[in-house]
Amino acid sequence: MFLQVFSSGDIVRTVGRFAGTTSSTVVSWETDVHNLCSTNLKHLCRDPLSTYLSVKVFSLLRLIEKVSDDCHVEINETGTKLKYKPGIVMGGRNLVHDCGVSRSIGYFLEPLIVLGLFGKKPLTIRLNGITNDSKDPSVDTFKSATLPMLKRFRVPPEGLELKIESRGVPPHGGGEIILSIPIVQDSLKAISWIDEGMVKRIRGISFSTRVSVQFENTMIHAARGILNHLLPDLYIFTDHEVGPQAGKSPGYGITLVAETTSGCFISADTVVSYASGKEDGMDDEENKELSPPEDVGEQITSMLLGEIEQEGVVDSTHQGLLFLLCALCPQDVSKVRVGQLVPHGIEVLRHIRDFLGVKFVIKPDPSKM
Repeated sequence: MFLQVFSSGDIVRTVGRFAGTTSSTVVSWETDVHNLCSTNLKHLCRDPLSTYLSVKVFSLLRLIEKVSDDCHVEINETGTKLKYKPGIVMGGRNLVHDCGVSRSIGYFLEPLIVLGLFGKKPLTIRLNGITNDSKDPSVDTFKSATLPMLKRFRVPPEGLELKIESRGVPPHGGGEIILSIPIVQDSLKAISWIDEGMVKRIRGISFSTRVSVQFENTMIHAARGILNHLLPDLYIFTDHEVGPQAGKSPGYGITLVAETTSGCFISADTVVSYASGKEDGMDDEENKELSPPEDVGEQITSMLLGEIEQEGVVDSTHQGLLFLLCALCPQDVSKVRVGQLVPHGIEVLRHIRDFLGVKFVIKPDPSKM
């Protein structure tokens, strides 16, 4: 599927059928902001327990407030009214934000990266919370796949870094990262990115917190048992944390990233944590019996191969960010190739239409018809 972006004032027009898609596990920042703006920031909800202003949205608004100057967020006691005074994105150094445990750090990274690129100063911020969970892309995915993608849009590589200080999984988190984002001096660069290339190497990292290191070895063995038959250049690192660096909850997980001959990075990640559904309000699906590490290794391999099979220049979790970066380029045409559109990507297209007035034209790949 090809997608062309025309940076003009026209209304977005998407061509194609999106029927039969399933609900996405990724909850986007754009969706929450759109919900807020669609009610004119006055009477957000009748029920104070509504998810319109959930804990994660409160935290996101406070994060935006920290990286901006003269920005003010005021929320009433019942959480039904919001007064927002926009400011100027300043960036800055030595900033700290606690993301809480309602969503992982990955939920906050996507909007934070985009805002940081257009700040007055480079951004360096320490984020505390959950580094790996099953809802949002992990910090390993952002480090291994997201940051390299930014360089295609002429984001300076100097000062672009994500450092993992400690791990944290649900339900209690305890992880910590340091994110550094440089500013874009002129503007982002419009791109033509349609060659997905062939996979030339696969790298990965497995981690375990407050459990035996044998969990990692089992996951790696299961993943290699499948991938070794496909290509020889395969290496999966281990990251067994103990003490304060292991966070506050036991768990384990793995992230795999496939690099292609054309410089694309396709990622997949998963995590298993000993969260108690009864205590943390999780649904029955999230409270299911924990998967053994061997099954986790096979599952992540299947997920990665599924992403590669889509033949896009990015994986499904990066569709929304890719579309947003294309829309923020100067008035020029960007052309990118993606796999089947996921619900998160479709929602981002709609929000770009409403807020930026950028036109997208989506066409099926004729070679795949």
